[in-house]
Amino acid sequence: MSFDLIYRYLVHSGYKVRYVRNITDAGHLEGDRDEGGDKFAKKAKLEQVEPMEIVQKYTVGFHEVMRLFNTRSPSIEPTATGHISEQIEMAKQIIESGLGYEANGTVYFDVEKYSAKNNYGTLSNRKLEELLEGTRELEGQDEKKGRLDFALWIKAKPEHIMRWPSPWGWGFPGWHIECSAMSTKYLGTTFDIHGGGMDLIPTHHTNEIAQSHACNHCEPVKYWMHTNMLTVNGVRMSKSAGNGFLPMELFTGSHPLLTKGYSPMTVKFFMMQTHYRSTLDFSNEALQASEKGFERLMNAFKTLEQLKPSDKSSSDIKALNVKCYEAMNDDFNSPVLIANLFEGARIINSVNDGKETISKSDLELLKKTFNDFIVDVLGLQEEESSSNNDELANNLMNLILEIRNEAKAKKDFPTSDKIRDGLAKTKIAIKDTKYGTTWEKEK
Repeated sequence: MSFDLIYRYLVHSGYKVRYVRNITDAGHLEGDRDEGGDKFAKKAKLEQVEPMEIVQKYTVGFHEVMRLFNTRSPSIEPTATGHISEQIEMAKQIIESGLGYEANGTVYFDVEKYSAKNNYGTLSNRKLEELLEGTRELEGQDEKKGRLDFALWIKAKPEHIMRWPSPWGWGFPGWHIECSAMSTKYLGTTFDIHGGGMDLIPTHHTNEIAQSHACNHCEPVKYWMHTNMLTVNGVRMSKSAGNGFLPMELFTGSHPLLTKGYSPMTVKFFMMQTHYRSTLDFSNEALQASEKGFERLMNAFKTLEQLKPSDKSSSDIKALNVKCYEAMNDDFNSPVLIANLFEGARIINSVNDGKETISKSDLELLKKTFNDFIVDVLGLQEEESSSNNDELANNLMNLILEIRNEAKAKKDFPTSDKIRDGLAKTKIAIKDTKYGTTWEKEK
């Protein structure tokens, strides 16, 4: 969401932008990547389908959510599995540079050797000694030379489904090299902006810089931009805490922590009211306030078309327009931008009530300002018509019921009951019959 805003504003400002958004479909588990954990393969075995069927399902779902949020498609959307040869070639070049080594079919990056001539902790501003303090001592059976060494290519076990041939035997790419290989191919050895969550700084992005520098002999990125974390009522959002919202749960209100559902545009407006480098805290109160704020802003936008110009203006519209640009030029400060747009809404309502006046030229500038920043930059739009909303509600309910039926088939009754009880809170009753599961909205 944040990088869609940045992409939109750069294009609006006249830049030619190549926006690359990669999809990691090799399935490495968080915290288990270098050891070969494969989330897609495990789920594929459980459901007795091909791993790429799982990939396709979630890729399609992701694109549908992005469509509901009215985000723009990237220029290129490469996948990790579609660029195995590039990752193998990069690993080979790193070995040739003397900074990579192979051990029993797995290729590692030699961090301490790299650090002898380069600043490994340049992104996190941490020294190698500090980073080593948080690692365990190597044991006799360890293949790695150093404690911070990370895998560029991982030897696949016989039972590993997603694997490819390489000069070192059958295996699959390490987590970090995917991004370096794809960014080099589509953006060159040095490109302008690299984005991601701030949790990627200490390991993933640090290792990206090291391996890209080792392979291409130059700094890979000019500007790093990191978004902050999500919290719910002040507590960090996580699966273990049970406070993570799926997008569809936000839209339907089916999560136990939600008192109601919120439209995609309300959720998007809520997100844009927080700067991308600040923590975004979800709460029912904040979402409801955003719902009212979004309605107020869009109503003013509609009222703008009905205003009648006067001979002169009682407000400085040019200054308002400049402030909108200044906000976005100041590290894409969307909260300040929205505050300026609300000042514009106040002027619109005041002119409409006959308390202020606006000249013809200022009225045209205000219309352009609102269209440029609400539609073009923020990507906000009127909510879909009721017929479209009915279709969306049906599609969402069918998806929810499909997830519940899958849970029941796996005898995951806590999840099945959680979905049923969550829907009941929103006055949606579901019935299990011999012909299938049905639902209806209680009156």
